[in-house]
This record gives sequence, C-alpha cells and structure tokens, in this order.
Amino acid sequence: MNTRIKELLTDRFPMFEPDLIDRLAMEGSIKEFAEGEEMMRTGQYFRSTLLVVDGLVKLYREGEHGGEFFVYYIEPGNACALSMVCASQQKTSEVMARAMQASTAILVPIDKMDQLMLEYKSWYYFVLETYRSRFEEILTVVDAIAFKAMDERLEFYLIKQSRTLETTVIHTTHQEIANDLNTSREVISRLLKKMEQNGMISLQRNQIDLAPLVENV
Repeated sequence: MNTRIKELLTDRFPMFEPDLIDRLAMEGSIKEFAEGEEMMRTGQYFRSTLLVVDGLVKLYREGEHGGEFFVYYIEPGNACALSMVCASQQKTSEVMARAMQASTAILVPIDKMDQLMLEYKSWYYFVLETYRSRFEEILTVVDAIAFKAMDERLEFYLIKQSRTLETTVIHTTHQEIANDLNTSREVISRLLKKMEQNGMISLQRNQIDLAPLVENV
C-alpha cells in the first residue's frame, strides 16, 4: 500500500470510505506535473482517470485552426469528469488539459472503474456528483456564450478567475484571456481598458488587479 496516496486521499477526498482509500492506495499511482505541462490532449486514449490532489488544472477545447476555448478548472479534491467518461467507454479525449501550477494527481486505472462503482458507494456517488457539477459548469459556459455580450462574459470570467485562484490579482496577458474566451486580443484589450476607466479594475503589464470588481460582487 502506498502510504502517501492514502494520506493525500484522506486529506483531499474525505468523502471516500476508508476501505476505498485503502483500495486506491494499493492500485493507484501518483504523477507529478510541472507548471505549464500538458496533462491530456485531443485524440488521446486514457489508461487512467485523474484525481487532482494538489495544484490547478485548466481544461480547454482546441479549435480546428488551433484556437483555444476555456471550459473549467479542476481543483484539488476534484476529478476530471471527461477523463472518467472517455476512460470507461474507451473513447479518445475531445479536450486538452494543462497544469496551471505544479500539480499532483492520483491515477486510477480504467480497468478498475466499473468494479469500484459496484463495490464502493462513496465512489459511486463521487462519480455521479462529478458528472453533475461539471455538466452545470458546461451549461454556465454555454449560457455565457449564448446569452451574454462579450463585456459581460469578460466580467464573469475575471470574477471566476479571482475566486478559483483565491486572489484579487491575476497574472495573465490579454492574449491568454482572448484565447480562453475565443475572441481577439484587440477586443479584450478594449474592454479591459473600458473597465479600468470605469474604476472596476487596475491594469499593469501582464497583471490585473480585480479588487474593485470583486468587492462589488
């Protein structure tokens, strides 16, 4: 049994029953990812599903012409729902994931997934909750695209970044934001400048202070 896996699971996944934690500690493995490292790519077959125990993972979809569209973050104590689906059905990934910080994940072999669902209620409910919560996040993205103007989408995006990263100062470029929102850098720069003029944010090189915006939410 891998004692480190057991400790990490006990800390990050307290909803798991003790027997499940012991099982995962025997059959799972730990993988470290450097900041910026690609964790999954489009067209990849999964041999394992990922339980994130440390760091921050960005999930995004790549367009036909190389553009990127931000979907959601996977934080410690969460799993990648899409990797679960693709792994269990032996399908290739339609999304990409990158470690935004140095990250650690526990890999659960796909050939154990069905057995875990049958034998451990806490795993069964965890998988269902993971599907539900990620589906809601995707619906939020769809709603933003379908019903919100770009300035509203940008404000929503910045607030979400602040809450996820737990800081009012985010380090990013206008191009990175444009990639996440599937628009041009010029549009993002114009909207950010307008937000600054309205006292909502403060812009510096590769840095945005969101304190005024977040305080008014």
